[in-house]
Amino acid sequence: MKRNLIIALIAFAAALLGVFAGRALAPAKQQGRVDIHTVLHERLDLDAAQARKLDALESEFAVRRRALEATMRAHNRRLAEAIEAEHRNGPAVEAAIDATHVTMGELQKATLAHVFAMRALLREDQARIFDEAVTKALVEEQQ
Repeated sequence: MKRNLIIALIAFAAALLGVFAGRALAPAKQQGRVDIHTVLHERLDLDAAQARKLDALESEFAVRRRALEATMRAHNRRLAEAIEAEHRNGPAVEAAIDATHVTMGELQKATLAHVFAMRALLREDQARIFDEAVTKALVEEQQ
């Protein structure tokens, strides 16, 4: 009985971690939600040079994001294996969770670097609109 309770608690914790990771990696589109790329492409009236540079940045970031997402999936598989093997919050489970958190941090840092790289392409008037959209997106994400 006690063993089943422990397994259930670990499974619940893993499920919560999976939901968090899923939302961080592939947030669902919500009605009225600020999409930074929509702001860039539809509201900022980018010139041709800005658009070309933005396309290059987006292509580069897509490669990095996919690599980090693949790493997250691998960490989740290792976490599942560790839970199955240890049936407790043992060293392999802890290591898998820690590895997941490191990769999640790397993804967040890469995303912010991408946001700042996009911002660097903008004129001052465009940057103000972009900054408002970024701030709104971050606040909405927390609600």
